[in-house]
This record gives sequence, C-alpha cells and structure tokens, in this order.
Amino acid sequence: MTLDTAVWRAPAVERPDGSLTAPERELLQGYLNFYRTTLLFKCAGLTAEQLAERPSPPSNLSLLGLIRHLTKVERIWFRIHFADAPAEPLFAPELGKDADFELIDPADAQAAYEGLIGEWKLSDEAAADHSLDDRFTFGGTESTLRMIYIHLIGEYGRHCGHADLLREQLDGTTGA
Repeated sequence: MTLDTAVWRAPAVERPDGSLTAPERELLQGYLNFYRTTLLFKCAGLTAEQLAERPSPPSNLSLLGLIRHLTKVERIWFRIHFADAPAEPLFAPELGKDADFELIDPADAQAAYEGLIGEWKLSDEAAADHSLDDRFTFGGTESTLRMIYIHLIGEYGRHCGHADLLREQLDGTTGA
C-alpha cells in the first residue's frame, strides 16, 4: 500500500503534564517526554507533503527531516552508545551526516512519524532500570545516562524552536 501524501495527516497529540518537584529521574524523563511530544504537536494536522516541505531556503530543514533526525539521535544515544545494543544506523554512513534532512520523501512521512514513536519506546526501555549515574564510554570519554537526558532535552528544545518557525512558514500556525 502506498501512502497518499495528500490524505495522510500527522495526528493530534496530547502533551503530558509533568511534575515540577519530582525526583531528578522523573523530572528529566518528564521534560524529555514533554519536548518529544511538543515536536509532534507542531506537526499535528499537516500532510506528508507539508511535513516534507523546506519553507526556508537555503536551509535543508523540514519537519519530516526533524522527525528523522531525532529518531536517529534517540537511537544513537540511548541504544547504540548507552545500551551498546546491536541497533543499525538509520542512514548508511556513506549517505552523509545530513541524510536525515536531505533525503526526504513525503511517501515516507507516516513511517518516519511512527518510527520516532517506536524509537522513544526503545530508548525508554534501554534506560529503564538504570541509574542516572550509570556510565558508558563514547569517543574515548566516559559519560552517564544523566548526560544523555540533559543532551536530549537540549536537542529537542532546539529543534522544537526550529519546528515553531517551520510551522509558521507553512501555514501561519504559531505557539507551543
């Protein structure tokens, strides 16, 4: 079955409320979940064609590219680096570091959207039952699970800002 890129629309999303006084782990997970869903909130109601559109030339940014990029980032940090799991890269290295942004096809929008949600579950499973102080080595430097949460919150926050601008250029919608 082929995706009808003019018919499929990114679904509506409910963003979770989180505690502002929870223990550190719950607080970090809550903020990460808020930003994860904020990205999808900014895509809600758009068609696959709109998600793939690059409304700010010469930038290669699109909402679909952001979805693909954050799927890649989740996989790299939680599963490949932290859990040392046998997870394949989403994009072959020979395609270049920006393949997630540059090789965009609206026909892949629904699968990419669902893939991000699936990757969240796998990321959460990789971190479950681990202490924020659990360590791993990345590029010869020791790091912790805590750093991954902080890094991902920053990554999503930055890209949600990009998503704000992209959405406004696409259809005038503004706000969080």
